[in-house]
Amino acid sequence: MAFAGKYELESQDQYEEFLEEIGLLNAKTDHKVVTEVVQDGNHFTWTQTIPNWTWSNEFTAGQECELATMKGVKFTAPVTMEGGKISIPFPQYHFTAELTEGKLVMNCITPGEKGVTFKRISKRI
Repeated sequence: MAFAGKYELESQDQYEEFLEEIGLLNAKTDHKVVTEVVQDGNHFTWTQTIPNWTWSNEFTAGQECELATMKGVKFTAPVTMEGGKISIPFPQYHFTAELTEGKLVMNCITPGEKGVTFKRISKRI
């Protein structure tokens, strides 16, 4: 599956609850997030942008990669891609991304009893 492209936020569920759960209460939630994915085989550069803030990670599916959280904390994790779905275990949540009907669908699931499932759907622009 080709993830490459630029996507703009179409809808999202439980974003504010997710930000609270991971300790980013002060993050802006009213912006249109733009996600840009550059893909070369299994190698990706994944960038999310809102006005005055950009977060980017570079990784290769099938390898252990050094990544950064939204707070800029570096960590190492295995990145997998099975059935067209990218999966990354971030320190505070589990991230997945896939293309469904031409839209980029991202899920972030926090662990535990209170576990929050944040879902973002973005359309290709």
